[in-house]
Formats: sequence, C-alpha cells, structure tokens
Amino acid sequence: MEQKKKMASILLEALPYMQQFNGKTMVIKFGGNAMETDELKLSVMKDIALLQSIGVKVVLVHGGGPAISGMLEKLGIENEFIDGLRVTNDETIDVVKAMLTGKVNKDLVVDLDRTGAKAIGLSGIDGKMVVAAQKDVRLGYVGDITHINTEAIEMALDKGYIPVIAPLGVDADGQTYNINADTAAVEIAAALNAEKFILLSNIPGVMLDVNDPESMISEMTIERAKELIEDGVINGGMIPKIQAGITAMKWGLNSMTIIDGRIDHSLIIELFSVKGIGTLITK
Repeated sequence: MEQKKKMASILLEALPYMQQFNGKTMVIKFGGNAMETDELKLSVMKDIALLQSIGVKVVLVHGGGPAISGMLEKLGIENEFIDGLRVTNDETIDVVKAMLTGKVNKDLVVDLDRTGAKAIGLSGIDGKMVVAAQKDVRLGYVGDITHINTEAIEMALDKGYIPVIAPLGVDADGQTYNINADTAAVEIAAALNAEKFILLSNIPGVMLDVNDPESMISEMTIERAKELIEDGVINGGMIPKIQAGITAMKWGLNSMTIIDGRIDHSLIIELFSVKGIGTLITK
C-alpha cells in the first residue's frame, strides 16, 4: 500500500507540469557525447515518447561528433579542430552528411519508433530549414546560421510527428555546411517560439567547481550567466552553449535548461519534479 501511495504522490507532483506543457513546443538537443550506450539512448527516447503522449510537441535536434570522428579515423582522414570547431573540407563534409543523416539521425528515429512514438528524420537541408553562410575560410564548410525556416518542422508537428533534425545547413548555391548542433538547436527553438529548450549533455549542469557536482547551480538569470563567463567559471565548450541560449532568449526563447543526459530518465525527472536535476537559465 505504501508503494502505491508513493506512486500516486509522484503522479500528483507531475500533474501540474504535464498540464503546463500540454500543447506546447519543446526543443531538446541530444548531444553526441551524451549518447554513450544504446540503453541510455533508448531511455531518452522513452522519455521523449512520454512527452509526446501527453501532448507535448517535441522537436529533437541531435549532434554526432563521436560518430563522425570515428568514421574519419577509419577512413584515414585527419580530425582537425580550430577553436573547438571541426575543420570541414570536401572529404570531411561528405562524411559529416553521411554520419549525421544516414547513421545518427536514422538510428534515433528507429529508437523512437521502438517506443511507439511517431518520428520523422530531417536535416537542416530539407526545405532549406537552416540557411547558412561560411563562418571562417580556415574552417572550410562550417556554417553560421543566417535564417531558420520552420515550415518543414511545423508540418511534421502538425501531423503528429517528432521531427528529428540533423544539424546541417545550406546556402543559396546549394552548398552544404556543417553546423554546430548546440547553435542549430537553440536557434530552431527561438524560431519556433518554443516554451522550453533543454540541452542534454554529458555534464550535470553549470558548476562553480567542475570537480564538485555538489557545486551545481540549479537556477540563474542571463545576467548571472554572463558574470560567470567573465569570471572564467563558465569556460571551454560550455561558453558557446550558454551564449547561444542567451542570444536565443533575446529573440523570444523563454528559458533553457542544461541537464545530464547520462542519467536514466533525466528528462522526466527535470520536467516533472519540483526540484529537477539540471541548471535552469531564465531571462
């Protein structure tokens, strides 16, 4: 009986959050470094399927860095990075397209299908969803986003599908660009006026001390985030994630949350419990 009461209590705690997100758009970015095992990926897909079943319009944007690096290594193509971005030449862009759209994207769609969810694989190339321009000649075919066209995404959502989006872009001449997945996800969230943006990563959240998980900040404002960047507390690869979120919130995004995608059912814990488990950044 006590176990049943506990289950009822958990459901009652989750109810107002379920009501809050029903019918709302939520963009989730699933990082390549958070896809550690097939079991973990399937756990995340089950969480997303649950969100869809209670009426949340979920958009899933994924990375794929480890898969790309692994294939480049197999092919004997050099993995080169400048300021954390992959140098993408003619050979590399072909591998990026193949791995993101032909491997990672379709694997995630299959995993969602296994949970009973309705999903469709897309990339930023489809319908000129992500229009881009060359970021830096030194980086080759790495793009900066100049425009997000949400038509294909909205069509999928209206038909009851979860759009699973690979972070590629295209310019007016049809040239494909490799796009930073964090940036693509947060700009798509802003363009959709999403109720919530969640970044699933391989860290617990924003921490005052990277070696101390207990120092994680559960909630902060944009201004506080800027201060932590200036003070060097937020550094390395976390900086572009936070900066992308700050920019998107200026464009209308309500909030962003960074959570540890390696924790089983982290999405459900974050969204449907009072305390949550990640770092919430608000205006």
